[in-house]
Amino acid sequence: MKDCSKINFFSGGLKGAETAFGENAEKWGISEVTFSFPVNKLTREKNVMILSDEELELGDVSMEIVSNRMGRRYTHSDKIRKVIQVIFHMVNKGFQVIAVGIIMEDGTVKGGTGWAVELAKFFNRPLSVFDQKTADWYTWKDGAWKKDKPLISYDSFCGTGTRNLTEEGHKAINDLFERSFG
Repeated sequence: MKDCSKINFFSGGLKGAETAFGENAEKWGISEVTFSFPVNKLTREKNVMILSDEELELGDVSMEIVSNRMGRRYTHSDKIRKVIQVIFHMVNKGFQVIAVGIIMEDGTVKGGTGWAVELAKFFNRPLSVFDQKTADWYTWKDGAWKKDKPLISYDSFCGTGTRNLTEEGHKAINDLFERSFG
């Protein structure tokens, strides 16, 4: 069994999937870092790293690029931009990316979770998504989603996903940790 104390977990500490990932990381003795920005309301406040404006700018990208990559429009509000910047830090620090959400017909994932997934694809990171619509795990391989039962296999990972976590999504996260470390 892998020494969980040597594993680092990165998230944004929001309600739903990120909270469930964080609770499991804590249960298994995995080091946790929560990235955020000033005045952002978090659900899970464990080892919070408030990113400065300079640090946030490292993850800055044109909202037009985000919109084009995701195939949908995002507002240009300051808060959305900061969320996108925080997601960059989560994915950049966590080598493996694991998400819970809904895989869309075009292969993207719904909502802000989709940006983490797109960055993982762009950075060529190991990537898995639990699709709450089909209640199955999928791993991105050879440019397509393939059904899979992933494991947390690396010493650093990003766990992210929908705020609207279903019972199946919560169970999928619990089962992922049990499969990986139990």
